[in-house]
Amino acid sequence: MTGMGEQLPRIFQANLARLYERVIQPAIDSLVLHPVLERGEASSMDEFLDRAAAQVDNYTANEAAKSFVLTLAAVFERQLSIWTGSSGLIDGAKLRGFQEQLLACAQLASVDLAIDDLGAELIEMFTVANVVRHGEGPSCERLRSMAPALWSDTAGDYIDLLPGPRLPSESLRVRSNDLVRYIRATTRFWGRADPLPMAVTDPPYWPS
Repeated sequence: MTGMGEQLPRIFQANLARLYERVIQPAIDSLVLHPVLERGEASSMDEFLDRAAAQVDNYTANEAAKSFVLTLAAVFERQLSIWTGSSGLIDGAKLRGFQEQLLACAQLASVDLAIDDLGAELIEMFTVANVVRHGEGPSCERLRSMAPALWSDTAGDYIDLLPGPRLPSESLRVRSNDLVRYIRATTRFWGRADPLPMAVTDPPYWPS
């Protein structure tokens, strides 16, 4: 690993932390969320419109959270690619997909992906990003198997606004604590890959 390569994990960790703290968290915190959406027949037009507005608020918040997962996954994947190229020890052209790239980088840095379910969290994040990007398909089916908690048939705070039959990819729920899990996983990975003194291996993120 070159001198530049040794510095990259700390730079990557700091860049992800700034993205989350300065952009993602403030944006999510600024959105209006309603813990329960009222259903049934409204007693007036004003009540009907208020209920519709609340549905749109929660739907928009979920769309924003999903888009931020896509952002985090894209940044982290790009960082892995940069680090792979800088190492001089991994032929990135031979790696097929995110999971192979993640495993190769973890092996190079002696990062145990089983600790704190680090590998599972990162793969879940990337799979969520694929579902957000592509909708229905193999990634959606795989995600429903690996992370069923991202779906709920009993949630009282979300209504899919698309007409027609419900699509599983459109019922995917990403909440603020899921974003915390993903930023924690990405910054933990780089902290544990950091070979320099005073590496931050467990960044201080917690569910709000």
